Amino acid sequence: MSDLPGGKISSRPLRFYWVLDVSGSMAGDKIGQLNFAIREALPAMKDTADENPEAAVEVKVLTFGSGWKWVTLAPVPLDNFTWTDVAAGGVTDLGAALKELASELSVDKMSERGLPPVVVLATDGQPTDNFQEGLVKLMAEPWAQRAVRIGIAIGHDADRDVLRKFIASEIEPLEANNSADLVQYIRWVSTQVLKAASAPPRSARFPTACCW
Repeated sequence: MSDLPGGKISSRPLRFYWVLDVSGSMAGDKIGQLNFAIREALPAMKDTADENPEAAVEVKVLTFGSGWKWVTLAPVPLDNFTWTDVAAGGVTDLGAALKELASELSVDKMSERGLPPVVVLATDGQPTDNFQEGLVKLMAEPWAQRAVRIGIAIGHDADRDVLRKFIASEIEPLEANNSADLVQYIRWVSTQVLKAASAPPRSARFPTACCW
């Protein structure tokens, strides 16, 4: 494997961020389906990472309801990551969560040798705070601009325009209107998107459609 500026690709971390809506509207079936989908996708996600040794995958989980909360306080190597079920309650402070994510993706907190991070935002509603302000702060960070950003709309009430603004690319939001859809999409971002993100730069090709 050839040397690259900053070291070999095999030694480079790849951060995978779950940014999850846990507001009150997610209570009941939706939060149960989300917990189930991520938990069930983990084995396939780990298999994909094992098949792509060019990256050392690390996971962090950020939830938002009334405010935000890091479920994982520090990046967890994927091999050591286990899913802890999240509970729903409160409003939908997505703007505040994006501001916190901006701080997380600041240059002083990211490895210079890192690969572009993957950020998966899943929500079922509309922001109840200043989403645009949070998005502007996030996209001011170079690492956020480089990130692979995926949006999952859970149910018919999710604001697709908000997700499109977050994604800001040709990739459309994924629409999960039932449990089977959500499981399929979570598995897709955990495998196909991760595989593309962890590939060497010359061969990386990010999928623009899901689950073909």
